[in-house]
Amino acid sequence: MYAKLKKRFSQVDRWLVVILILATFLYGWNIWEAGSANDFYTAAIVSMSKSWHNFWYASFDPAGFITVDKPPVALWFMVICVKIFGLHGWSIVLSSVLFEIGSVYLIYKMVKPTFGPLTARIAAFFMTITPIVVADTRTNNMDATLVFFLLLAGWVLQRAVRKRRGWLVLVSFALVGVAFNIKMLQAYMVLPAMYLYYWVASRQNWKRVLTQTVLATLALAVVSLSWPLAVDSTSKSTRPYIGSSSTNSVLNLAFGYNGTQRLFGQTTGTGGTFSGMGTKASGKTKTGAPTGGTKQGGMKKPAGGAPIGQAKPTSGMKKGTTNGGKPSGKSLSSMPKTTKGRPTCMKGGAGQGGNGIFNVGTAGVTRLFQTALGRQISWFLPLALFGMVAAYLAAYDRKKKWWQTNRKQQDVLYWAGWLIPVGSFFSVANFFHPYYTIMLAPPLAVLAALAITSGLKKATSKRDDKRARWLRYLLFMGLGTTACLQSYYVWAYYPWLSLVILILTAVALVMMTLIPAKERLFLTLGVGFLCLAPGFWALTPTISGESAAVPTTGPSLLSRGGAATGLGTGTVNTQLIKYLKQHNGKSTTYLFATTDSSTAAPYIIKTGQAVMTIGGYNGTDNAISLKKFKQLVKDGKVKYFYISSHTNNNAIVKWVKKYDTKVKASAYGGTSETANDMGAMGSTSATLYRLPSSN
Repeated sequence: MYAKLKKRFSQVDRWLVVILILATFLYGWNIWEAGSANDFYTAAIVSMSKSWHNFWYASFDPAGFITVDKPPVALWFMVICVKIFGLHGWSIVLSSVLFEIGSVYLIYKMVKPTFGPLTARIAAFFMTITPIVVADTRTNNMDATLVFFLLLAGWVLQRAVRKRRGWLVLVSFALVGVAFNIKMLQAYMVLPAMYLYYWVASRQNWKRVLTQTVLATLALAVVSLSWPLAVDSTSKSTRPYIGSSSTNSVLNLAFGYNGTQRLFGQTTGTGGTFSGMGTKASGKTKTGAPTGGTKQGGMKKPAGGAPIGQAKPTSGMKKGTTNGGKPSGKSLSSMPKTTKGRPTCMKGGAGQGGNGIFNVGTAGVTRLFQTALGRQISWFLPLALFGMVAAYLAAYDRKKKWWQTNRKQQDVLYWAGWLIPVGSFFSVANFFHPYYTIMLAPPLAVLAALAITSGLKKATSKRDDKRARWLRYLLFMGLGTTACLQSYYVWAYYPWLSLVILILTAVALVMMTLIPAKERLFLTLGVGFLCLAPGFWALTPTISGESAAVPTTGPSLLSRGGAATGLGTGTVNTQLIKYLKQHNGKSTTYLFATTDSSTAAPYIIKTGQAVMTIGGYNGTDNAISLKKFKQLVKDGKVKYFYISSHTNNNAIVKWVKKYDTKVKASAYGGTSETANDMGAMGSTSATLYRLPSSN
């Protein structure tokens, strides 16, 4: 027994262990400072943990009135962690951390059998230090879970091809179906790579391949549609309203708000298309600072002196606690009552002034190279593009026809089939957050690693000598252009670091040429120099303890102390909660009603009680008619309505305002009827109304 364990331990790649430890540190350190991350999803986690009904439907509120805007699979894992460990900031993001560590391991497992351990280690390392991967993993967004399941699907497909197991092909596509129920159509971005890989790599006859492709597609469709059809076929009166859909349908949500609108621009869910997104103006930045910082473009300064989205500290705030949102205790209940709220760009153009949560640069072929997205994902993009060509050329077999591919070429086609369609989407799409680009991290990491190891290929004959020289040229061009791009990204912050990257990389390339015997040493140094900037950017979320709703990376995180930023981080007024609990009857279902989730979420997290959001995520869903709302009021299910400054003036709001039964702010510990210590987005006109039946 001991001998077997010793043998297995000796076979463990120690470099992989080091990389996984590094990943654990980058993704997991300081997650006890995570706060509520994206409290839109945290509120759903609280609600889903209270009943199987809420768990199944991904209900935003404990009463099961409306759902979040995504399917439930990723949230299920988060709820399980909360049920095991309790509701804490770290338990909310724990599943994301574990899944991303798993993704690093899967990268290694997918690359090693074909390209060897060195390429696999480099690819896993590049994946680990990709900045947006670190930032995104430290949140309760779904992307880390999504990437894991997509990589798992690819790994299973590799095994299916190599072992000629048809049932594994079905499993691999079924896993993409699971990923569909994590973030809907975003999961399908990898399908071109999977179909291409299976057709070029399978060693079975074309009839068998065609049959398996059809069956795999059926498995994909069945698993993808199982939850949506189950929900849509359920009576609407017995389930929550599907948040951010226009027809109370999961399929409408999948192909509308989470589908075509991501490409062509948003028209539902937030009350209009973001006209500024993807335009020339949205790609400009004055300072070069990454998005998500305190100095967000388009944010106005209200009369109170605090910027919109940053409410004044409440009286319950402990000394030394900043508005950044770092928790002052171990559980969510002990978090500071004030965190940053949503920037005003949610109400208008995308990333007004060129910054903000929708700052994705100018649409076009250069978008991924621009600073808006580039500083988050594209540090190794030039190297990956050269690597895509170099790896395919290095594996080329002159004895075969050009269309006859070998195993290495097939794997290169898989990663290229992932990179090109996904990169093309983000280059032209009109509605997404920068952190969505985590989808590009796996192919970028693998292809960049292939550029390095392919460039080391030695000629085995005079015929191969020319190819070896071209591979060397591609490696040099990849390293050189990558150094230039990184210097461009860094210049706005640290001009000296830009010069260091350029000079040291150039020296390493020159020394590789002058001293061939030390080629590997100088190549290692050159690659190390190119890891300095992305490594530092990746470290900033970890050092600062960032866990933002819209995660980002960069030195600005350090200057603001890792403040939680983005949409959905509102505030609570404990005196208001006390007042409502005293004045709501035993038959009252909802603590209060409001229009949008950013107002409701902090109260759901704090109290565990239901808050009705008649307009869903951003107040524009038609989740309930005026007639039905009046009936709930008549039945005593809801007795108070909270209206903030960004409330849409719909029929229910007009009806509430008509009776003008305002509750004086002094009644619940405020100082005026426009007190901003309870409103989301730092509202300066938040008003609590007593509904007619409660007079």
